[in-house]
Amino acid sequence: MSSGSEQELQRARLERAKEVIRLEARTIARLENTLSPSFSHAVEMILALRGKLVVTGMGKAGLIAQKVSATFASTGTDSVFLHPAEAQHGDLGRIRPGDLVLALSNSGETNEIKVILGPTRKLGARLIAITGAPESTLAQRADCVLDIGKVDEACPLGLAPTASTSAMLALGDALAMVVLQERSFSREDYALFHPAGSLGRRLMKVSEIMRKGVELPLVGEDTSLADTLGVMGKTPGRPGAALVVDATQRLVGIFTDGDLRRLVLELGEALDRKKSIASYMHRNPKFVRPEQLVEEAERLLHEFRIDQIPVLDADSRPVGLLDVQDVLDTRL
Repeated sequence: MSSGSEQELQRARLERAKEVIRLEARTIARLENTLSPSFSHAVEMILALRGKLVVTGMGKAGLIAQKVSATFASTGTDSVFLHPAEAQHGDLGRIRPGDLVLALSNSGETNEIKVILGPTRKLGARLIAITGAPESTLAQRADCVLDIGKVDEACPLGLAPTASTSAMLALGDALAMVVLQERSFSREDYALFHPAGSLGRRLMKVSEIMRKGVELPLVGEDTSLADTLGVMGKTPGRPGAALVVDATQRLVGIFTDGDLRRLVLELGEALDRKKSIASYMHRNPKFVRPEQLVEEAERLLHEFRIDQIPVLDADSRPVGLLDVQDVLDTRL
């Protein structure tokens, strides 16, 4: 093939791709003008839900249904996906009285969906339909219909679900986001459901990952260096630091493995292991509060090039210790 022919082929491909994107974008944009009071009714049904939201769909619509269900589940609505074919072979048992079924079908005549409509009613669940056919069997059996309108698929054959599934996804997302907002679902709530996500990590509090209880290496000011090293070595997790407290249990200093290495290099055999730790500890160390974000603690560890930072309560008493490794573990 000549270079000219290759360029023509590339241009044709790009133009076709742009046409598909434009068509799907127009389809989604038209949804804005087709929204009706039915959408508000669907929101109210979900907000009033005492059971779970069961989302179902077949084929490509089923894949969209899975995503919509996952979005609801991650934003505070108890939701599961139900494969309509599997539902006919026992999985209808997932539906309980008080549940709400959200069914996606552009034609509204998908056989696998139609078959489970009757049993769904008998099980005591209500039904919301997302469809492009408001006169269909699905729409007629539903308590609430969300109409995506007549959609021209982006497929050159007019067959493969493309624009219709994009419209279903957009409408499902809109439904989930309005419900989220009315539930006052917070960033902290979202983080709770996404512990491995970047947002969840940013909103994690120091109290959630700090070492505490038996993992907290506390010593008094009069404790010898030798005994302090013993405490550091015997503390579960081997924190590599000891927190030094006074008679009122308030923090007065910190001693770390790094401090020990420096002392050995500076003093060598002159290092007196029987001397009190108060003679060697680092006074007025940086600290964080339990309610502070891990992100803030990480910034301090990085800025001051330290590996451990005490966690203090309002009375300056140690309630935890944060090690740089604890912070790094949250990224895994």
